[in-house]
Amino acid sequence: MKTFSKFVLSGLTVVLGLTISACGSDSNAGDKSARQPVEGVADIAGYAPDDAACQRNKDAGKITYISSYSYAASGSIMDVFMARDLGYYDALCLDVEMNTAGASGQQLVNANKAQFTSVGSAPSVLDTVANADNITAVATYGTTDPHCILAHKDIKTLKDLEGKRLGYFTQVAPVARAQLAKAGVDLDKVKFTKITNYDPTIVTRGTIDAEIAYASSQCASLKDQGIEFSEFLPADAGVESTYSVMEVNSTFLKEHRDTAADFMRATLKALQYCLDNEDTCVEHVTELAGEDNQGDSFPLDQQKRTWAVESQWIRDSAVKPLGAHTREEWEAAAALTREFSDVKDIPDLDTVVDFDLVTDLYDADDVLIWPGE
Repeated sequence: MKTFSKFVLSGLTVVLGLTISACGSDSNAGDKSARQPVEGVADIAGYAPDDAACQRNKDAGKITYISSYSYAASGSIMDVFMARDLGYYDALCLDVEMNTAGASGQQLVNANKAQFTSVGSAPSVLDTVANADNITAVATYGTTDPHCILAHKDIKTLKDLEGKRLGYFTQVAPVARAQLAKAGVDLDKVKFTKITNYDPTIVTRGTIDAEIAYASSQCASLKDQGIEFSEFLPADAGVESTYSVMEVNSTFLKEHRDTAADFMRATLKALQYCLDNEDTCVEHVTELAGEDNQGDSFPLDQQKRTWAVESQWIRDSAVKPLGAHTREEWEAAAALTREFSDVKDIPDLDTVVDFDLVTDLYDADDVLIWPGE
């Protein structure tokens, strides 16, 4: 547990932007697909127009990517926008359409209405595929779970949550249940309470005792404001999980595997670019949010804070190279999901995870293979 001292109490409301799905109520509202070139960055070489690989990717047709959280400066989101705007998709003859109204990204991918989307962790994938048979995980961005339990400063240990109200947004994350159980908490004594207010000061003001939140968002925001609170991370309790998983429509993957691989090739190249050029990427995706009338939900200071945390998760990943994942980490995620969620019947991992697609994009020295380089 870490307690953060109160230095300066900001009176500003924390804007977390998690309500932006309302901006996408119009089915076309989230379609902002035109490339917005990054100033000062030259186009990159790729497939020649007459290459068979170029024609193959053109023949695959339009690829629709559903952002799970609009213009957030997060892995599996910002890198997709940057791959488009850096010209990486164009270089590989990929026609990529963006949709930022992605509250139902997994449902759309499963229903053949889109090809790619992402979710926060492996347990989130496994929770979905138990009732969906047309989604495959193809890349995992890190080995740090994105959640945190954000508690009032008077909560000194997780055991203190017994008899207290612990808020959650959509559902109680399996990793949070695991974290509590590992700490010896009697889950039956915790008052799990559904909440809809994303302002983390509902905890620090005592409206609720604690909430299951995101380390790079609510917890990072309170730290930045100097507001005193207690933070509990899954790793503190010995719970391991993953960060950010890219998913693809299984039918598309089967019919256009090489094209799906090229989508990930371009996306991961952009991810490395963003690790090397943080300000350029964060400022660019924030500008995109502003142009789409979502600037209030994604202010630059929040975006920088988010990427500062999440980029470190990517760098610190125990699995290399970028985007690769292992059977071992997914088996651990499956075991955690079975024990700490309502999902007990998880499909064979080979039917829901492609362990080779990303790994095969790299050479023996873990350098991403790019045509012409």
